Amino acid sequence: MNNSMRDKIRKLSVSATAPNGKEYLRISSSSIKDFAKHHNLKVREVEILALEIGTTPDRYQRNVGTMGLEGQARLLRSKIVILGLGGLGGMVVELLARLGVGHLVVVDCDVFEETNMNRQILSQENNLGLSKTDAAIKRVESVNQGIEVIAHFTILKEDNIEEIVDGADVVVDALDNIPTRLQVERATKKKGIPLVHGAIAGFIGQVLTIFPQDKGLEGIYGVSGKITRGIETELGTPGVTPAMVAAWQVQEVIKIVLKKGRPLRNRLLSIDALEGYMEIVNLYGKE
Repeated sequence: MNNSMRDKIRKLSVSATAPNGKEYLRISSSSIKDFAKHHNLKVREVEILALEIGTTPDRYQRNVGTMGLEGQARLLRSKIVILGLGGLGGMVVELLARLGVGHLVVVDCDVFEETNMNRQILSQENNLGLSKTDAAIKRVESVNQGIEVIAHFTILKEDNIEEIVDGADVVVDALDNIPTRLQVERATKKKGIPLVHGAIAGFIGQVLTIFPQDKGLEGIYGVSGKITRGIETELGTPGVTPAMVAAWQVQEVIKIVLKKGRPLRNRLLSIDALEGYMEIVNLYGKE
């Protein structure tokens, strides 16, 4: 973008006082949308331009204290693939959209039914029978119109996974069967993409971040994936568990994209919410 665009956005910026008492420059969502429409730009592009000149879009004001202006711009430029849009995946989509991750690719082959209502944030009484991918598109649009969503209403197979995850900064595993998880892990390793695994059952959850060179899921499921489903088929899934685990998965995405903090590499986070117990298990010794 040329400097004239930045100058125009600078003129739209106004001074404000942050909760900590510091002065900063801000720009409203309505000003961003009007500017984007007038100059034939995407909302996300205008938000990035604002951040580059030191102006904070209002919707991200409570992000930048932790993320920084550069970090927020990096999130807006990033592409995250979410595989599965059930309890975990729906909440991951919600949080990533609110954070301002610019490109989301969502994948699921299912429609909503009444048994989803207890835990899946994308499900509503008025969208039963709707595909989960369509619901994800509508939800993101209602939350953050600056986010681009590409949806694949399809079954994940070994011959389509690589194409779907291509170009992603991070892939989020929110699936519900082990063989497909292992196929996804092989594909992400081949493509050189970090994978954030999450699984839930009852009040129990787990999170593991897998970089291409890591052993990964074999430390949990072995290399064959003979067991197809976990104990969630017996314990069910109360709504609090996917919310808890999805939040950890999104935190891992943030760490990877911003290159901040210590991801859960080779370290399985195990959570038992009923007992109020969390443990990190070193799967393969040191990272």
